[in-house]
Amino acid sequence: MTGFSARHIWRCVFVVLLITSRVAWGQATYDYDPAAAEQARADFIARMVDELGFSRQDIEPLIASAAIDESILAAISRPAERVVPWYDYRNIFLNESRIDNGVAFWREHADTISQIADEYGVDPQIIVAIVGVETLYGQRMGRYRVVDALSTLAFAYPPRAAFFTRELEAFLMLNREEAFALNEALGSYAGAMGAGQFIPSSFRAYAVDGDGDGRRDLWSNWDDILSSVANYLGEHGWRAGEPTVVPAIRTAAAYEPTNELRLDDTVGAAQRGGYQFSVNLPEEAAAAVYSFESDANNKEYWAAFNNFYVITRYNRSTKYALAVYQLATEIQNAYLLDVSLGSNTEP
Repeated sequence: MTGFSARHIWRCVFVVLLITSRVAWGQATYDYDPAAAEQARADFIARMVDELGFSRQDIEPLIASAAIDESILAAISRPAERVVPWYDYRNIFLNESRIDNGVAFWREHADTISQIADEYGVDPQIIVAIVGVETLYGQRMGRYRVVDALSTLAFAYPPRAAFFTRELEAFLMLNREEAFALNEALGSYAGAMGAGQFIPSSFRAYAVDGDGDGRRDLWSNWDDILSSVANYLGEHGWRAGEPTVVPAIRTAAAYEPTNELRLDDTVGAAQRGGYQFSVNLPEEAAAAVYSFESDANNKEYWAAFNNFYVITRYNRSTKYALAVYQLATEIQNAYLLDVSLGSNTEP
C-alpha cells in the first residue's frame, strides 16, 4: 500500500472541519417548538399503551427521560452525503487507514466472511466495505442513546417525524423480541444501531441470528453482524459476481444524468445516448449514469447497474454507494495481495 500525500491528509482534515462547522451552524440556527414536541411525546406514549398494549408503567419513564438533542437536529438537517462534494466525501472513506483496517478485519474473520458470502450470494469485499464505511469495522458504532436519537427526531423534527415515530415504535417492539437494555443501546444520531448500522425496522426485518444462539446481536457478535449485512443486500436483490459500476466517458452529444436513485436506462440506451463504457452485461440490462464532482470545476461519470442500486437501499445516496464500491475494490486488491504474499512466504 502506497502512502497518501500531505495534500490528501490535509483534505481529510478539511472535510472534518467542514462537517463540524456546518453542524455547529445548524445547531445554532435550527429551531423547534418545545410545546409541540411534548405533545407529540404524550401522544406517542398514549398510542403505545392504548393500541399496542405496552405497559404505561414501563414505557412512560423511558420516553419521558428521552432528551431532545439539538446536535441531532443539526446533523439530520445537513448529512455529509448531501453537503460534502464527492471529491471530499470520497476521501473520508478511501484512505490508507480504512483500507489497511479492512484487510486486517478480513483476515481475522476470513472463514466467517467466506461462509456468509457463499450462503447469501453476496460478494465478500462488499460485506467488508459496508461495515468499514458504516462503523470503521465496529470501532465507531455511535455515541447517542438510541431512544434519545429517535425521540428527538420523532417529536422535534417535523420534516421526518412520521418516519422516526415509526422507527421509535419499531425500537420498542424490537425490545420485545431481543434481549437488550433499552436505556443503554447506543447508535448514530439517526438511531442506527450496531456495527452494520441498522435502523430498528431494518433490524427487525433483516437481522439474522448467524450463530444460532437465539439472539440477534448487532453490536458484538460478528456472525450475526456479517450475516445480517449480507442478508440485507441479498434480500434487496444483490447478484454475486455481476458488475456494480464502471467509469463512463460522456461525449458532447450525451444527455446530462438526473442522478435519481433508480435505474431509468439500459446498458444499450446509455451507450446510444452518448456514454462510452465497457461492461459484461447484455444491452437490455438495467442501468443508470451518474455524475460526481471530481473537483470544484469538473465532473466524472459512472455507469451503474443492479448491484449499485442495491447498495443505495442500504443508504439512499449515490455518493455512499460509490464510496462502498471503491473501498471494497481497494480492500479486495490489497487483501488478495496480502494473502498471496503470505502464502508465498517460506517459514
